[in-house]
Amino acid sequence: MTVESDELNIAAHARGQGSQCPECGRLSRRVHSRYDRSLLDITAHVRRVPLRRFRCRHANCPRKIFAERPESRITRPYARRTTRLQELVRCICLDLGGRPRQGMARRLLFPVNKDTLLRSVRAGVDGGEAVAPRVIRIDDWAWKKGHRYGTIVCDLERHRVIDILPDCETGTAAAWLAERPGIEIVSRDRGGGYGSSVARALPDATQVADRWYLLENASRAFFDAVRKSLGDIRKSFARNEVSPDLLTAAERVQYEGYLRRQETNAAVQALAAEGIGIKAIVRRTGCSRQVVRRILRGERDDVFRTRQSSLERWLPRLDAEWTAGCRNGAELWRRLRAAGFQG
Repeated sequence: MTVESDELNIAAHARGQGSQCPECGRLSRRVHSRYDRSLLDITAHVRRVPLRRFRCRHANCPRKIFAERPESRITRPYARRTTRLQELVRCICLDLGGRPRQGMARRLLFPVNKDTLLRSVRAGVDGGEAVAPRVIRIDDWAWKKGHRYGTIVCDLERHRVIDILPDCETGTAAAWLAERPGIEIVSRDRGGGYGSSVARALPDATQVADRWYLLENASRAFFDAVRKSLGDIRKSFARNEVSPDLLTAAERVQYEGYLRRQETNAAVQALAAEGIGIKAIVRRTGCSRQVVRRILRGERDDVFRTRQSSLERWLPRLDAEWTAGCRNGAELWRRLRAAGFQG
């Protein structure tokens, strides 16, 4: 074992003198070669397991060379993670949706990408025996995006696809549900199509909104609230005054546009204060109806923000030094450093 800054490395090897061929099942002790496989274990542990390759001595076996396989409780064939870490990865993928699971895995010190998480779920799904579903998820999906759509039904307890229906018609879904009276809970979207199918076929079943739609609606409501308060948020971070002499050429162009927008906003608000209607304001100012409405609702108030840098608060002093006649860059930097500049 070797201990490094953030991990514990454990080098291990198999005790047995031979291994069984995965094709014919016969034991072989004839070593062909050796290689190391790195297996990530939970909580930043790494096990480096030297594996041996053997020659199969059975003449009729199609596999001539094979690698020894650790017990299934340790790892699976070809795996790069131990069994317990793989199970932890699969549980995270099932419990969290989208990118949050990738962030959670990173915080648990075994970074994996979102595609790897999906493969882990697929690898853990086996056929098994057919069981009557109790909790299902029903939604539409695309046979060909933008052209033809069907209905997909999943078993949420076993995380398996049960059936795929040819279309999104309510009658098709209702007929499928009526054949399975054991269904108790149906998770669906926020629309009424599948809701009417479930109510007609399974009146006693409980209908719940799918978690993805709840998260999507909550996320949209949050962004709408932030968007309405965006003007106040920007004003709280903006500077009280802007010196046009210290702006770059690109910032000066943006500042002039900001001033024009402010003049337009003031003109529209003044006309509205006189009791003039939106149509008349549009004709007088030349602005679109949508822009006028946004101004009157207070959704077009903005502030001008320059790009912040570590030199920002030193610009007036630097400009004064330049005006005073100091044009040497190294000397200007030394003077700023003496005054406390850290850049």
